Amino acid sequence: MTAMMSIVVASPNAARRGEVRALLGDLPVEVLTASEALGDDLNLAHDGDTFADNALKKARAVAEAAMMVTIADDSGLEVEALGGRPGVRS
Repeated sequence: MTAMMSIVVASPNAARRGEVRALLGDLPVEVLTASEALGDDLNLAHDGDTFADNALKKARAVAEAAMMVTIADDSGLEVEALGGRPGVRS
């Protein structure tokens, strides 16, 4: 029997947890939101220069607080006609 592994999604959003569960399919993985793993949300500022900077900041902070494998993402609007703005600040 394979042991169940837990992964934290560095988001309080239950819909994001559902998306990750769907991506992992039938793997023996329990997917938790940051709020479920920590009992609260860290409310981190999204102050990085890129989406990747913000995702890395969230993943590291939640992983350190929960002491669990953690994944994160960050996204926003990038409008070509506006030169990619508002981008990471959206």
